[in-house]
Amino acid sequence: MATLTMPSWRLDGRRALVTGASRGIGLAAAHALAQAGAEVVLAARGADDLQAACADIRAAGGRAEAWVLDVCDTAAVREGLQRLAPCQILVNNAGTNRPRHVLDVSDEDLDALLALNLRSTYVVAREFARALVAAGLPGSVINVSSQMGHVGSPGRSVYCATKHGMEGMTKALACDLGPHGIRVNTLCPTFVETDMTRDMLRDDAFREFVMGHIVLGRLARLEDLMGPVVFLASDASAMVTGTALLVDGGWTAS
Repeated sequence: MATLTMPSWRLDGRRALVTGASRGIGLAAAHALAQAGAEVVLAARGADDLQAACADIRAAGGRAEAWVLDVCDTAAVREGLQRLAPCQILVNNAGTNRPRHVLDVSDEDLDALLALNLRSTYVVAREFARALVAAGLPGSVINVSSQMGHVGSPGRSVYCATKHGMEGMTKALACDLGPHGIRVNTLCPTFVETDMTRDMLRDDAFREFVMGHIVLGRLARLEDLMGPVVFLASDASAMVTGTALLVDGGWTAS
């Protein structure tokens, strides 16, 4: 019997694009990809935060460049991806939340979350795929979803709608792009203490609710997402597409 060789988790020689990359999950993803050998393009709206993030990655021996981008600007997304050297990895991370009881959700809340969490995710994935197909390259799209793409939760009707929509969109994109050698999956974290969640988690009742659902008994750390990102980006997951990787501490199992 022939000796079996473990597929590589290394990403040397590949370029990666990470949106929402200046902080939180996006920044952790950018560091993880750079440490695995990829050249990383960090995209976000804040130029100063982006430059600082790139400097940190370079100081650790990685390769990084900044792209000041509003992912809700379709023309800017399209122009930038036509201009950039082709990337083979996309971490589609930009997103937000505005927790409200359904009776208190405004039309502006609804439109803002749909625009950023769902529409922009679709547009970035579409333009990324167009550039990749034109270059004749395989690739991996990682849409950053949530455990809330698989369950419901009080005060999160719109957020859950966007993340459930992302899950369905990801499956359909995988079907469209598989023949081109492009894999599409979601990464679904539980609550991580980031700028987006910090104020929520200061509420004792809410924190108790969260901790009561996480089987492992703790919040996720940003480091907990770095390995899963590299797995989905690398040849280690070469036969994985159209599915969700839940990094939820057991929330959806209980």
